[in-house]
Amino acid sequence: MKFSLTSLLAYGLAVEAHAIFQKISINGKDQGMLTGLRAPRNNNPVQDVNSQNIICGSAGTKSATVVKVAAGDRIGTYWGHIIGGAQYPGEDGTIASSHKGPVMAYLAKVDNAASAGLNGLKWFKIWQDAFDTNTRTWGVDNMIKNKGWVYFNIPTCLPPGDYLLRVETLALHSAYKSGEAQFYISCVQISLASSGSKVPSQTVNFPGAYSNNDPGITINIYGGNGKPDNNGKPYQAPGPAPMTC
Repeated sequence: MKFSLTSLLAYGLAVEAHAIFQKISINGKDQGMLTGLRAPRNNNPVQDVNSQNIICGSAGTKSATVVKVAAGDRIGTYWGHIIGGAQYPGEDGTIASSHKGPVMAYLAKVDNAASAGLNGLKWFKIWQDAFDTNTRTWGVDNMIKNKGWVYFNIPTCLPPGDYLLRVETLALHSAYKSGEAQFYISCVQISLASSGSKVPSQTVNFPGAYSNNDPGITINIYGGNGKPDNNGKPYQAPGPAPMTC
């Protein structure tokens, strides 16, 4: 297959715009690159919501570590263009500012986080940063502002045990066409210390939780002024609402 110079440059620019969730912090302490992570090796997005890759991204690295966290801990997730952050010297190193959209976090209870398979898990959403109609900013904007970091807290009421933590960025810059939304996903293996006992009732399966017809997936986010501000209207992120304790 032959590629023109123009197409190769366009591909390079597109890849430079993408991102990988590649490490976490706990209460401000960086756990190290890929520690506890199930992360893709490349930064290509998942665009088929019915693919197995919608669970934790395309097959890639799988850590042997299960990260210990406690109920209420502040989790940070770091995103960069490639494993390690920046792809080229002098770039922003996070994700293209054009890739507006929400960032969401889910958990699924498992028997053993290090060895758990991905099929049939019951996921529940614990947090999302979608779209602020007052400031007209997206979750991705906050990620970039925080130099690639996204922060949220583990609910205080969950039962102790092992979980998979799935964190997802959804880029909507091309989502006005069905099948063109871009999902960037990794999962973290965690062991939760908690005295809680609440089992969330609203769970979903991946694949199955999302449809290309969901209003938060196929959507034109560009307003009448041409800016990606959803015309100032509320945005409905895909999946269930975040659980509450």
